[in-house]
Amino acid sequence: MGLIMVLVCLRQMKKNSHGTIKKINGSREMERRIRDLGLFAGVKFKVEGRAPLKDPVALRLDNCKITLRNNEADLIMVEPEGGEI
Repeated sequence: MGLIMVLVCLRQMKKNSHGTIKKINGSREMERRIRDLGLFAGVKFKVEGRAPLKDPVALRLDNCKITLRNNEADLIMVEPEGGEI
């Protein structure tokens, strides 16, 4: 039997969870903006935190920390590491 890959949108990830970006949806302009931030398929990340109202979400990529609004995070499909969501 093969492994089943579970994909969720980035917004669903909880603080301190890890994952890998698998796909970016949205308009060409929005996809380009997200890629320009260093987010593209294959990139591993950690959710560092969220603002009190859950928007924005802060991510750690290697040596870099970025924040995304929830409407941007909704466009990014990720594979949670170790079943973390």
